[in-house]
Amino acid sequence: MRADRQEQDSKFTRRALLMAGGGALAFTGLSARLYSLQVLEGERYRLLSEDNQFNFRLVPPSRGRILDRFGALLADNRDSFRVLIVPEQAGDVAAALDRLARFMPLSDHERDRVLRAASRGARFNAITVAEDLDWQTFSAINLNAPELAGMAPDVGEVRSYPYAAAFAHVVGYVQAPNEDDLADETREAERLLRHPGFRVGKTGVEIARERDLRGAAGALKIEVNAVGRVIRELPEQSTSPQQGHDVVMTLDADIQQYAYERLGQDSASAVVIDVNTGELIALVSAPSFDPNLFVGGISSADFAGLRNNDHRPLFQKSIQGTYPPGSTFKAVSAAAAIEHNVFRPNETVHCSGSVRLGNREFHCWRRQGHGNVDLRTALKTSCDIFFYEAAARLGIDRLHAMGQRFGIGEQFDIGISGVARGIMPNPAWKRAQRDEGWSTGDSYNTVIGQGSMLASPLQLAVMTARVASGRAIEPTLYRNAMAPPAPHIGLRDESMTRVRDALRAAAEEPGGTSFSLGGLGIDGIEMAGKTGTAQVYSITAAERESGVRTQLDLPWRLRDHGLFVCYAPADAPKYAVAVVVEHGGGSSAATHPARDILRRVVARDPSSRPGVFADLGNLPGRGV
Repeated sequence: MRADRQEQDSKFTRRALLMAGGGALAFTGLSARLYSLQVLEGERYRLLSEDNQFNFRLVPPSRGRILDRFGALLADNRDSFRVLIVPEQAGDVAAALDRLARFMPLSDHERDRVLRAASRGARFNAITVAEDLDWQTFSAINLNAPELAGMAPDVGEVRSYPYAAAFAHVVGYVQAPNEDDLADETREAERLLRHPGFRVGKTGVEIARERDLRGAAGALKIEVNAVGRVIRELPEQSTSPQQGHDVVMTLDADIQQYAYERLGQDSASAVVIDVNTGELIALVSAPSFDPNLFVGGISSADFAGLRNNDHRPLFQKSIQGTYPPGSTFKAVSAAAAIEHNVFRPNETVHCSGSVRLGNREFHCWRRQGHGNVDLRTALKTSCDIFFYEAAARLGIDRLHAMGQRFGIGEQFDIGISGVARGIMPNPAWKRAQRDEGWSTGDSYNTVIGQGSMLASPLQLAVMTARVASGRAIEPTLYRNAMAPPAPHIGLRDESMTRVRDALRAAAEEPGGTSFSLGGLGIDGIEMAGKTGTAQVYSITAAERESGVRTQLDLPWRLRDHGLFVCYAPADAPKYAVAVVVEHGGGSSAATHPARDILRRVVARDPSSRPGVFADLGNLPGRGV
């Protein structure tokens, strides 16, 4: 009996020891785990806990500004009262919009846009319902916020274009990003682009310099409760957004605005360039449009009005439009003739008004002819017959090479897209494009800037600047104080001097094709220039018999384009201007606007002639 009891006590003691040991091990393990959680990993779990309590809200940056050469604002940002909707918080989005409509009008177009966005995107992403609200509407929405679940009144930024239509084509505009804009972006950049109210460049400088202008987003730390409601903001623990970089252009806002107004209602373009640096002072296309309409989303009716306008206000004529340069090209043809010595000194050619080539008659613009003319007189009076003879002696290869040297057929990189290349034709081009051989008649057309030749107003301005300076300047749209001087164009000084003298005579001497302008209109400063007419339609004999005798008798679309290129001062060139008036009926439509624009830019620069500075308020033709 005693033996059995001793055996039982022994078993109990072993079990007690095992249980005590197991308990001790469990306590030790638990203590170790608690030590690990509280001491070794305490900081990690504290941060995880804070992540449940705190969030970071993306803060979009302010877009960089676009400035003219003197600091005038061409594109800026301004505050905008707006209302956003978060579908997840609003529940039934359509019903939420109905509630909002009691405090502000909502068009069917706006409702449909919000509903489409809500159905396609994540429900936690905010959607812009309306922007640019007036203070009364914005206040009413704030006061009634408890009744507008899911609606978030907000103050954002919207792009503003102070000069509106004058700079629309070159500065461009911004709009809300689409899926194509998001395609090649990083995850972080995509988050920014999806932020309500964020805009990206769509045209002009806005898209060309998008990366510079956009900036970098910041992050605002916010404290939220269990249901995600914001309790407070913690700016001291947040990162600030980085504003986009400003972009400084070579354009002069005053000249650009004046040139745009001077072109009036014509379908036209104007380019002003510094002949020594290549800086573009003005780049104008008329008519234009208000880019501010595109920022918030242009209406279908407004866009249709722009698209259907026969003067093409959406088209950037100054860099995308191409036209036969007409007689403005004769300055280049004259340079080729002089450089290659195809005429003896003082040699003349007799102009009777026409010349026969095979079975075709080539006419001079002056049907009664010019008589005997030398090269200077031919360029001064724009005699076609003299230049036909020059073409026959030069040959197309030398003429083609000279045209390219002066920028015809060159696609200039000015920092925005859409720059046209134009056409400087030669036998290889004609064979490739039309599978036809070259003829002397083709050379006749080319030497006077007709036929297949096409040039943009930008190219005409560069051509004129290279004639004026004797340097192979490259046009530029952005300020670059470190740009090296352009190289010499490679022609003899004699060639350039003789061409410039003839161009001055065309504007300043009786008999010159632009002498009737009366010069620049600034005492002590002469100008040089060359008229041009690009034929659009040839009046038939039957039409002449029916009474259609002049350009004004034709429908607008059939009238010739008018061109004029000029520079000043003639003896020390600084600025060149090229103007093209579509269907203007001839060069006279372009001469006065070009002269007035040149006068304006010269008058604004006292260094154009030391001691001479015109009063802008007294300039004749201002505001015409």
